[in-house]
Amino acid sequence: MKKSLVRFLLFKYLRFDRDQPFISISMILAFLGVCVGLCVLLVAMAIMNGFSKDFKERFFVMNYPLTIVPKFYERIDDELVDTLKNSFTNLSFSPYISTQVISRGDGKFEGGILFGINSQDEKNMNKVLKEALKDKELKNFEIVVGSSLMKEFALKEKDKLTVIFSNFNPNGLSLIPQSKRFDIEANFTSGLSFYDKAFLYADVNALRKVLGIRDGIYNGVHVYSNDAMNDLNKIQSFLGDNFIVYGWWEDNANLFSALELEKRALFIVLMLIILVASLNIVSSLLMIVMNRRSEIALLLALGASKKEIRSSFFTLGSLVGISGIIAGIILAFFAMWLLRTFDIISLPADVYGSSKVPLDLSLMDFCLTVFGALVIVALSSYYPARKATQVDVLDTLRNE
Repeated sequence: MKKSLVRFLLFKYLRFDRDQPFISISMILAFLGVCVGLCVLLVAMAIMNGFSKDFKERFFVMNYPLTIVPKFYERIDDELVDTLKNSFTNLSFSPYISTQVISRGDGKFEGGILFGINSQDEKNMNKVLKEALKDKELKNFEIVVGSSLMKEFALKEKDKLTVIFSNFNPNGLSLIPQSKRFDIEANFTSGLSFYDKAFLYADVNALRKVLGIRDGIYNGVHVYSNDAMNDLNKIQSFLGDNFIVYGWWEDNANLFSALELEKRALFIVLMLIILVASLNIVSSLLMIVMNRRSEIALLLALGASKKEIRSSFFTLGSLVGISGIIAGIILAFFAMWLLRTFDIISLPADVYGSSKVPLDLSLMDFCLTVFGALVIVALSSYYPARKATQVDVLDTLRNE
């Protein structure tokens, strides 16, 4: 292939055509369309990933990576917990007792879950509770509640909080729910109001006394792991079939499936912007082919091969599209830098934890976006390039 011919035609058709300015304008619009489309897609993916990652982190704070619960008539006791700690030294374990309760304060009621915990074990794996308790430990009938519940009931530390349990006590000829007043030792903020209202923490021994559970017995064990999916299988094999080990993602599979589906739908919709922009590449190249039919026919008659003609137009379309992709990448990273650096879009910090838009463009999303754009550009350039080689030399030279 004569590269000089391809280079000559490339620069010739890239120059602004004063006789047919609409062709050059169409190519400029194609470049801008691909550039803006790719920029919007990359920024949208970064924002989507940022919000998703931020939400997962907040959601994960109060959801433990793994949880062990007994099956059938098995029970979890101190001996089993010690065995797990000795067998899996790379993991953190926090045994617990949990029960559904109703918090009462100032004429208001709020449902929730009360966890009976060992303070030291829980602080080793729950950074929110660790920050709330600091160097203190729960004892007797002390309780830790969320900041949203404190605000709703107008409470402060050292106040009393009445907790109503689901078990009943006989009272004359009737049964009434058991209630107990706890001293508020501290409050936590998880970042999600749902958890700050619903989750409460007390000393496990105090909760045993209220519920009438024997010493050393637990409802389950929370497990902290950096590789939860692999450790789940290891712990399950170690414990056998008498215990169930499940991950936090299994309880919330529908929610995260919906987030992933939303992300994919957004990717497809925004990729259509690049597809629409690439139609300008098709139209501009086809106009060049139709406008330069006589030149193409003459080149073919003088010995130029169809491969050289096809390569010239394909390179022209690819150059416009790839230039748009490179410009779009630069523009996208500049836009993300602006969003990270300046409060161009201000978010309520009490809801999102930060006033700036969360951004997280993963390498996989970046590669898929660029690859998809390259495929669209290549397909858009191929058809006009192929059409250029189908010019009838004899008929064109005879009539034009």
